[in-house]
This record gives sequence, C-alpha cells and structure tokens, in this order.
Amino acid sequence: MTQREIDDEKLVNGAFQQLIDCYLQSRHRKHVEIIEKAFNFAKQAHKGVRRLSGEPYIMHPLSVALIACKEIGLGSTSICAALLHDVVEDTDYTLDECRAEFGDTVTGLVDGVTKLTKMDYGDSAQAETIRKMVVAMSRDVRVLVVKLADRVHNARTWRYVKPS
Repeated sequence: MTQREIDDEKLVNGAFQQLIDCYLQSRHRKHVEIIEKAFNFAKQAHKGVRRLSGEPYIMHPLSVALIACKEIGLGSTSICAALLHDVVEDTDYTLDECRAEFGDTVTGLVDGVTKLTKMDYGDSAQAETIRKMVVAMSRDVRVLVVKLADRVHNARTWRYVKPS
C-alpha cells in the first residue's frame, strides 16, 4: 500500500467515524449497520475515482451524509440515500442492484435525487424544475432535502472548479 493510499484510508475512515459519531448523538433509532453497509457499497462503487480537489470521491457522499445528519437532522434512511446518491448516476450499479441491497425506500430516495440531477434546462427551465421538485416532494420530501445537501457540499467545494 502506498503512502497516498494509507493517507486516503485515514481520511475516509475519519470522515466515516465523524458521520457515525454524529448519528449516534442524534435522537434517531440507531441503525448503524445499514449506514455502514451503504458506506461500504458507495466506497466500493467509487473506488479509484477522485474529486477535482484530489480527494477520493467517496469524501463527497460522506460530506453530503454528514450535512444531512448534522446540519439537517435526518436519520439512517436519508443518510444511506446521501451516501448512495451518486452510485446509480456515476457508476455501473443499477437501481435494481441498489434495491436488492437497500430496499425500496432508500432506492426511491436515490432515484429521486438522480432524477432531480438530470433535469432538463430548456426554454421553460424554471417552471419544469419547480414542477419536478414538487412531484419529487409529493412522493418523499427527503428527496429534495438530500439533493439540497448535495448542492450545499458542491457549493462548498467550488474553489476546485476551474472557471469556464
């Protein structure tokens, strides 16, 4: 194992421990096993991928999950969806594989977040965006909340994106 891999592992494990510590301090039921399962699934799915910051990609879903937990106060289902939110969109894993591992509720949230990401920004972009958000919220408001946590983390890391 290279020094970079060792450093990455320490960074990722530290971030995951911070998420678990935050979750254990919440008032939610303690479903740590499913969060660990989602983390390991996402970590494997994003293995070898890096963000523009140079960090392992898994740091993004971990950060989104921490925002969902610490700043918004969401529970294990939403934390799992936050950890998995880019798996179906950015890897070869399918919704069916996600459903087989995590069930309908978590997969429904992941699918909803993915659909919000893929919105078309055509002529009536604002109206269509709002319509899709309302449809997603009517199914489960956590879709929108996890997507907002994703956007918050992306905004916090804009400094790594080169201006176009």
